[in-house]
Amino acid sequence: MRVLLLGANGFLGRFVADRLLADPAVHLTALGRGDDADVRFDLAGGSPGALTRFLDAVHPGVVVNCAGATRGGARDLTRHNTVAVATVCEALRRSGCGARLVQVGCASEYGPSQPGSSTAEDAVPRPGGPYGVSKLAATELVLGSGLDAVVLRVFSPVGPGTPAGSPLGRLAEAMRRAMQAGDGELKLSGLGVQRDFVDVRDVARAVHAASLSAAQGVVNIGTGRAVRLRDAAAVLARVAGYAGALHELDSPPPRLPIGAPRTSAESVMEHLSATPSPYPDGCGAWQQADVRTARDRLGWRPRINLEESLADIWMEAACRI
Repeated sequence: MRVLLLGANGFLGRFVADRLLADPAVHLTALGRGDDADVRFDLAGGSPGALTRFLDAVHPGVVVNCAGATRGGARDLTRHNTVAVATVCEALRRSGCGARLVQVGCASEYGPSQPGSSTAEDAVPRPGGPYGVSKLAATELVLGSGLDAVVLRVFSPVGPGTPAGSPLGRLAEAMRRAMQAGDGELKLSGLGVQRDFVDVRDVARAVHAASLSAAQGVVNIGTGRAVRLRDAAAVLARVAGYAGALHELDSPPPRLPIGAPRTSAESVMEHLSATPSPYPDGCGAWQQADVRTARDRLGWRPRINLEESLADIWMEAACRI
């Protein structure tokens, strides 16, 4: 099976590439903007026609899209997360390769959830930030494309290579600095937030399974268990051997509005990008995945627990001490 992987150099893409390369039946081609890609192509600026010609030449059976941006203003997020996916869908429709599309989405598409609830795929998406809006628009493009396609809504990916700007990445860096400076006290903010953390290697397994399956529509990828960031911090301190005290700086932030009026995608993006959010991912104080669809349709379950993920995050942080 020939697989075309988009975004092979990103946090998720690197592990997806490793997983696919471990399958002897897979012939992998990586397409991206970097010099180390097999083929250089800018999805956000390239034309569907050029991508179609490449698809017809390579003739992949599966296209996996891990490309995109997590930071930036509304305009950049739209280009890299929405326009790029429109280019992929249009190229696949024009091409004669008939490839299946596995699109990697995110839980930010859902937005805030009720504490204690598990979010299933039929939940009405109400993204609370420009990133979630741009990814939801991409999902809608995929679902409306008429292609053989599945969207994996990944909740909060963690593990080796976790970006420094993510909650657990920032936590590990703060702890590293405290230990390096000999501080016996670590003051942190936002520890009341609860997220469904899923290891990036388990996400790669889910992408592999989705590539081989006939599943269509949206499939949640998470653990089905929300963890308070405060508890994750305590586990990280134990893994790191940090004996200092952990203190929370702030009180719970105000609740985000859920039912904001929506006149157009552009106006929503402008409004959200101009409104500071107490939750950078736009997901409110709580998110937890309902993962029954992944189990039933992909035969997938998470294998790696949070402590192992945190140990790997800390190993990378400790190398900088």
